[in-house]
Amino acid sequence: MSAGHDHRHGHGHGSGHGHGHHHGHDHGSGPRGGGFALAVSLNLAFVVAEVAAGLYSGSMALIADAGHNLSDVLSLLLAWGASVLVARPPSERFTYGFKSSSILAAIANAALLWVALGAILVETVRRFADPAPIEGTMMIAVAAAGILVNGLSALLFASGRKNDLNLRAAFLHLMADAAVSAGVVVAGIGIMLTGETWIDPAASLLITAVIAWGSWGLLRDATKMALLGVPDGIDQGKVRGLLAGKPGVIAVHDLHIWPMSTTETALTAHLVMPGGHPGDAFLHALAHELEHDFRIGHATIQVEVAAGAECALESPAVV
Repeated sequence: MSAGHDHRHGHGHGSGHGHGHHHGHDHGSGPRGGGFALAVSLNLAFVVAEVAAGLYSGSMALIADAGHNLSDVLSLLLAWGASVLVARPPSERFTYGFKSSSILAAIANAALLWVALGAILVETVRRFADPAPIEGTMMIAVAAAGILVNGLSALLFASGRKNDLNLRAAFLHLMADAAVSAGVVVAGIGIMLTGETWIDPAASLLITAVIAWGSWGLLRDATKMALLGVPDGIDQGKVRGLLAGKPGVIAVHDLHIWPMSTTETALTAHLVMPGGHPGDAFLHALAHELEHDFRIGHATIQVEVAAGAECALESPAVV
């Protein structure tokens, strides 16, 4: 940095300003270890039952749904592991701890879904060419049980789904599974009434389309987070306007807003204030305002008191 810059920083956390490290980050509690364990156990038991029933009845729709449910079990395990890592304290090597592991878990979850999709799609196409006899009654009974299992599991993630991409993914996948199971029930009834076996692979094809649609949104959001994009729900223009509108601020540059995890957001910015450093009270109040208005919990502000001095970090590409 050039001469004349004041390098004192205002921190939203850990600087003695009264902002605890968990302030504002637990917006709505998600499931703890017990909740994850229950959801995993329920879905794993149902996957085993559904595969057995699908093989016995010859229903590709049941097997397709079981494949999706298995990917959900793996997804829950990844989300569970990430929730454990996120809670680990920072270290000298990992100064933010393992908070970004939740973003990596979301990307892995989306990838797992697409692998399952490919396997299901191959078998579905084969069934269209070579339809097999199907036991409609068992198909209906197992799928109806799936509605109950997935619905109950989804409730475990309902409270935290608005504030955590991993929990939102788990909730949406489980609710989608419940809806898909309802579709399998309808397909089973259709087969029993008409005897048309093509209804089963057609239902399987519809299932894969539903899964693809939902997992694409998850992959898109997780990739955006991995690339340190401004989190959804935060308008960078409004954040810049808040900073620029503070008394004494004549310019704002080197503004960065990025996700530290699927629930926490960080910000750094340089404020040009030629009237002199405003003091810790100003920085404390500003960090609190960023937390309250934008849920930005880790704010670091650098004040530059030399208005004419050039800052090496000022980028003409970001206005």
